[in-house]
Amino acid sequence: MTPFGWLQVLLYLVLLLLLVKPLGAYMARVYQGEHTLLDPVVQPVERLAYRLAGVRPGDEMDWKTYAVALLLFNVLGLVMVYVLQRLQGLLPLNPQGFGAVTPDSSWNTAVSFATNTNWQGYGGEVTMSNLTQMLGLTVQNFVSAAAGMAVLVALIRGLTRHTTKAIGNFWVDLTRSTLYILLPLALVLALVLVSQGVVQTFGDYRTVTLLQPAVDAQGHQVTTQVLPLGPVASQVTIKQLGTNGGGFFNVNSAHPFENPTPLSNLVEMLSILLIPAALCYTFGCMVGDTRQGWALLAAMTVIFVIVLAVAAPAEQRGNPAFAGLGIDQSASSRQPGGNMEGKEARFGIADSALWAVATTAASNGSVNAMHDSFMPLGGLAAMWLMQLGEIVYGGVGSGLYGMLAFVIVAVFVAGLMVGRTPEYLGKKIEAYEMKMASLMILIPVFLVLMGTAVAVASAAGRAAVLNPGAHGFSEVLYAFSSAGNNNGSAFAGLGANTPFYNIALGVAMFFARYWLAIPALAIAGSLARKKKAPESAGTLPTHGVLFIGWLIGVIIIVGALSFLPALALGPIVERLMVGA
Repeated sequence: MTPFGWLQVLLYLVLLLLLVKPLGAYMARVYQGEHTLLDPVVQPVERLAYRLAGVRPGDEMDWKTYAVALLLFNVLGLVMVYVLQRLQGLLPLNPQGFGAVTPDSSWNTAVSFATNTNWQGYGGEVTMSNLTQMLGLTVQNFVSAAAGMAVLVALIRGLTRHTTKAIGNFWVDLTRSTLYILLPLALVLALVLVSQGVVQTFGDYRTVTLLQPAVDAQGHQVTTQVLPLGPVASQVTIKQLGTNGGGFFNVNSAHPFENPTPLSNLVEMLSILLIPAALCYTFGCMVGDTRQGWALLAAMTVIFVIVLAVAAPAEQRGNPAFAGLGIDQSASSRQPGGNMEGKEARFGIADSALWAVATTAASNGSVNAMHDSFMPLGGLAAMWLMQLGEIVYGGVGSGLYGMLAFVIVAVFVAGLMVGRTPEYLGKKIEAYEMKMASLMILIPVFLVLMGTAVAVASAAGRAAVLNPGAHGFSEVLYAFSSAGNNNGSAFAGLGANTPFYNIALGVAMFFARYWLAIPALAIAGSLARKKKAPESAGTLPTHGVLFIGWLIGVIIIVGALSFLPALALGPIVERLMVGA
């Protein structure tokens, strides 16, 4: 990659890390019920919400009640989004007169947005009305993100409390996440994006005359173009901040109405990792040792930089198959060089590769370039980040509680190796916590590999594969890696809007979200009941460089052992074929 490209990456990382402490400290105050600058404005709204919902904020829950509340709320949201799509043609705010969405696509989309995955098998601007986009999809972007943050906060309380069953009140955590964190940030970001030209209107689609007529595939002259409009900025802001990723338009953040300028591109990329990164500092504040939060953030950042160092140069080197054709792929003042297929010229290779790594490191899934057009190593980098379990920053809340599952495993294995009692933050890690953490790590692996196997072994699954051979297998593996880890991005070369994939990916998204959240809450409940053990000479330090390296090693080993055979059939063999 060019020096200017690396400078862009460095600027991005510096800005991200500078924002971690102030936002993380603010979120810690929110969850600990301390005073914030927004109290005079938000507290009356918060109290009114509790009164209308019949919630008593002082009543706390054990982990089972917390889990039931989470599931009940999310299932109701899922049903609402499904019904909205099926009745779309009869409802207002539908200027294009879109009819009902098919049952299988409605199921897929409802599960997708309720689980914070935001996989899209449809083209938004030709499928969804403004009402469905706002009342259905945008609302779920807020509350599904807030639900993930609530589960994380409950787990943190489990680590900090002792000899109690209470881990908080789900309704309070959900409300405070939405009102104090997501809504204010979304409002500020929306104003910034509108200033850059992101669309925000209830107006009809506009037909404009082309400056230069074109010819379509049938040879007919085309003199006009329809410009799709709608309430875009309000959805884009929360799709990025909440690591949702579902775009208003089919091409997502590659569309100039969603992401028109280099500044909007930088702001949206920062938004993807902002809250997940800052939650590490929030964790440190809430457990009373900020070094613990910095250690987790360091582990995430090291893996992020390593993967980016693979993906970006792979795209900048270009396609080896072009070498024999005399095509110049070197960067110069006249061209960006490298592999520009599927990338926007206004973003180039550096910002496209950086976005791809950021969006798959987080469970975001938005794209500003087509991952299907990346070189094999670039596609492998994005795919492998998802397969790690979306823990390198990860989703808001879900990324950090997924990382804590790896911490539990790392602490347990390290304790066995050196003969120490496995402990983390003063709590003994025993068989129950290990079982729950193992479920959190292994369930996505099972969903991804089993889903891919069924798809490539069945006629219905193979029928949607548009590219034969290794790349076609990569497309299927990527789709289930995305759904099975609540990401939502796609290779885009797979015809996934079919009954088979809509149903199969919907099932994967459903279990990947809730079969991880429930074990996380079970760990919270188990740890909260335990006594806190004082530090001793036998306590394993979990904030130093040694533990950070050990944690990174555990993550990489688990990821490699789980997916290396599947990756060898897809992007790895494709890289060997392209190189040959």
